[in-house]
Amino acid sequence: MSATPEPPPPHVCAAFGARVEEPEALEGAVAWRCGEIVLKPAANTAEAAWVAQTLDVLEPDDIRVSRPVRSTDGRWVVSGWSASRDVMGRPEPRHDEVVAMSLRLHAASRYLSRPRFLQLRQDIYALADRMAWGEEEYVLPQEKGGRLYDVLAGSRRPVQLQPQVVHGDLFGNVLFAGDASPGVIDFNAYWRPAEWAAAVVVVDSLAWGGADPAIVERWSHLTDWPQALLRALLFRLAVHSLHPRSSAKTLTGLERASQMVLEVL
Repeated sequence: MSATPEPPPPHVCAAFGARVEEPEALEGAVAWRCGEIVLKPAANTAEAAWVAQTLDVLEPDDIRVSRPVRSTDGRWVVSGWSASRDVMGRPEPRHDEVVAMSLRLHAASRYLSRPRFLQLRQDIYALADRMAWGEEEYVLPQEKGGRLYDVLAGSRRPVQLQPQVVHGDLFGNVLFAGDASPGVIDFNAYWRPAEWAAAVVVVDSLAWGGADPAIVERWSHLTDWPQALLRALLFRLAVHSLHPRSSAKTLTGLERASQMVLEVL
């Protein structure tokens, strides 16, 4: 069994001005709320600092951004922890709104330069991303999604989409609070087209969010949409195959999503 994640130590809370004796663990995330501040571990200091610097100045249209918090001495990361302002709300199955928000967010992030840390990433998500775009080959476990991945990979065709900085994991990371603008937390950066990021939302919504299958057609006006969907599906299949906690049983949702994507290829 994995060890229970440890809450932020008192000196970290104090450094970010979060003076709460008992940090509250957030459901579904390795993060702790301390009053109005959320603290989370920073596995990669360079990436955490980039995310903080980006979200500090990014101004997307009609989106509430979880703004980063500097420490008392001006740092974005302290002892392996970063901090941000709490954003009111919770994830809701408003899938089309998340796709629309994705497009607005990436209209604002399209001018960002490619961060250097992306080229150095070697985690399973980076490997799955490169595999989905045909930039790297790796033999995947067949029973965990590799077999379906191999079948679908042959349908890749060249695309005219332009890469940019995108948030590649918006499903579950967008918060809703009534009629307020959607709120985005964190920024899982990838150097891929905005259409691909929207397609990842659609694939995730179909696989795990109970989305209406017609969501695939509702966004078909996006450029190279079938191929964006295919690469999003290949990405998720590769992640599933590589993830140590996945199994043949947890593949069901992606198998369902693949049936809907195949209809538009």
